[in-house]
Amino acid sequence: MGQTQNQESSDAYTVVIFRGSTAKPLRFSFPREFVRKLLIVGCIVVVADLLVVSHYVIRTGEVWELSAFRSEAMSAREQTAAFTSAVDDLKKRIGAMKEVNQRLRVMLGIEVQKSGDTANGRGGEETPLPEGSLISSSINENGAGEAASLSSTNGVVSVIGVGATATRVVDEKDTEAAVASVKEGLEWLSKEATSQEQILGELSQAAEQRSSRWAATPSIWPVKGWVTSGFGPRISPFTEKPAWHDGLDIGAAANAPVQAPAQGRVTSVGFDPKLGNLVRLDHGFGIETVYGHLAKSLVKEGQRVKRGDVVGLVGSTGLATGPHLHYMVKVNGQALDPNKYILE
Repeated sequence: MGQTQNQESSDAYTVVIFRGSTAKPLRFSFPREFVRKLLIVGCIVVVADLLVVSHYVIRTGEVWELSAFRSEAMSAREQTAAFTSAVDDLKKRIGAMKEVNQRLRVMLGIEVQKSGDTANGRGGEETPLPEGSLISSSINENGAGEAASLSSTNGVVSVIGVGATATRVVDEKDTEAAVASVKEGLEWLSKEATSQEQILGELSQAAEQRSSRWAATPSIWPVKGWVTSGFGPRISPFTEKPAWHDGLDIGAAANAPVQAPAQGRVTSVGFDPKLGNLVRLDHGFGIETVYGHLAKSLVKEGQRVKRGDVVGLVGSTGLATGPHLHYMVKVNGQALDPNKYILE
């Protein structure tokens, strides 16, 4: 019987708990097979917990990474939207600049303004057709058919648009499309900017030429006074016979200042038996002015003058009946009426 108890104790694990020196100890016996199964179950549970924890950690990392990707995507989408808005704004500005450049080109004569749509130009007197005629019925049917077609087409387009809007999902494709749109807009802006730069260069050159031409065109009275003899045919005060007067005689007080009516270069300062003391200015573009009967010249040959600079003083030298200025304007060697070149 003792052997039986020893065999049973060897097949089990006994746990003894001592509660004190006087108390009876507690004994708990567990079969080895039960303990083995319990350990196996415990190991399985621990392994399962480790797997669950590791899976949770991995998923949590993926969620964080996905959240970071979403944040970056949202930031990129916002930046793309801002870029798109900026590109649209620049497109509007370049469009307005293009319109202004076109107007300036027309104003400066660089490009003739284009007419309207020549393909759809219509007009003329109309007489209403009698109701019920074949032509009016045909027109009404065609018009109704076109209207119905447009209406149905618009309906389909609307349905398609609504469906597309309703089913569209914000994803990477939308971002790529937005980036492509921005890239296309930037390319358009680059081309338009280059074109507008060329146009502005042409406008600047044309404006500079117009400015130079205007600065070289006589436009003011050379002296304050009154016209004593105009340009063209007249009775000579010396021979009392018909003669051609190739300038404008302007009566003024002696020694009154004579001003250059435009910028130019002094080409001649001297004395002529008929015109007396004279000054000749070359304004460029084939324009030349002559000032005769001067009491004194105040410029030298080769000197540059601007509009309003004093070139001499009114006198009566040469063939003259009194103090006055003989003012001539020549274009390409031909004398023209100076009145056409006086704007004030």
